[in-house]
Amino acid sequence: MPQRSVAVGSSSGLHARPASLFVQAAARQPVRISVAREGGTAVDARSLLSVLALGARHGDTVVLSAEDEGPQAEQALEELATLVARDFDAPEQS
Repeated sequence: MPQRSVAVGSSSGLHARPASLFVQAAARQPVRISVAREGGTAVDARSLLSVLALGARHGDTVVLSAEDEGPQAEQALEELATLVARDFDAPEQS
């Protein structure tokens, strides 16, 4: 099972807007993805309530896991890892 470990980048953690964007992206993936805080129980990445219940804060490491193998799984993990690492709370630069 392919996995990625990534630190939460948003200063508010994986909460509210960042969690919503993450869940929406997970729902678009062709493979099922789960997410867990490092050492914790994995939850369905497509469930907003489950993702919020993780309580992942800024700097916490989360582990993303794909149920399938192959290029689609790797691409899905990469896309979601990029979202988790992004600071959605930072002011946008023009």
